[in-house]
Amino acid sequence: MVKITDVARHAGVSPSTVSYALSGKRPISDETRRRVQAAVRELGYRTHVRAGAGSRVLALAVPMRSGVHVPVVTQFAVSVVTAARAHGHDVLLLTQGEGEEDIGRVAETGLADALVVMDVQLQDPRLPLLRSLPLPSVLIGVPAEPDGLTCVDLDFGAAGELCVDHLARLGHRTVALVGSPPEVYVRRTAFARRLVQGFTAAADRHRIRSAVHPCGTGRGAARAIAERLLREQPGLTGVVAHNEPLLDPLIDAFEELGVRIPEDLSLTAVCPTPVAASARIPLTSVTVPSTELGTRAVHLLVRKLSGAPVPQATLLPPRLTERASTGPRPD
Repeated sequence: MVKITDVARHAGVSPSTVSYALSGKRPISDETRRRVQAAVRELGYRTHVRAGAGSRVLALAVPMRSGVHVPVVTQFAVSVVTAARAHGHDVLLLTQGEGEEDIGRVAETGLADALVVMDVQLQDPRLPLLRSLPLPSVLIGVPAEPDGLTCVDLDFGAAGELCVDHLARLGHRTVALVGSPPEVYVRRTAFARRLVQGFTAAADRHRIRSAVHPCGTGRGAARAIAERLLREQPGLTGVVAHNEPLLDPLIDAFEELGVRIPEDLSLTAVCPTPVAASARIPLTSVTVPSTELGTRAVHLLVRKLSGAPVPQATLLPPRLTERASTGPRPD
């Protein structure tokens, strides 16, 4: 079956331009429209009638890329499925590549009524297509330019600030952020970049010395980053970790190097509550509310399907819970 991406390649344009040219949703130049129409004729492309409310299916687009932490993604997926079932919908999971082709296929064939889109980048290549399609969508994540989109997320910028504010109140003057794997930042993933911005802004506001270190996962990576932090920041007494699988290995690495938590170093995490509470040393944390975010995304989609107005962006305020891993700066 000829797909919208095939037409786009043949005409030398983007899939979203093909969609605009065929739907008339936005103005397209006559020359571009003629190229698209010629490609449609030559390839024998057929547009499909969207299933509409009759399909009772929502699609969840979450590319399984390097650096994605599958257990947390699974929590989001379960929350979307649970909320969708409460509204009488099933969920189709899309996990391939950058996701553009999957999204185009869903729109063309009427496999789903609407889309939930995850792992959003600041300049996400899926956004032009999402804006061009008649298929309603909600993003869990906020790109750099959210105009024309519906987004919901934790306010990760405020989360980074809240972690630093907490450490500053405890008297810490040198802090570090141990972040997600490097490829997450290379892709300019929105939540990771925004947390760095908030962390850095709060450190500057408090006049605290700070550093940011993307980090892989596993015990070797934990040991290497712990050694590097202690070597490069000899006055370090506070760490914020935004890397769920690294938390217990990081605790172990510091203790193996003779650094006690929280007596010598306070550790704060940004992660789901069960991860923080079950760590070997229960971690002070800002929770990533995966259940609430997935549920809200589905509720917004259901409202859009009914024609009701929805806000452009919904940012959930961060909540910090103190546990055993943070304490006053050592003398």
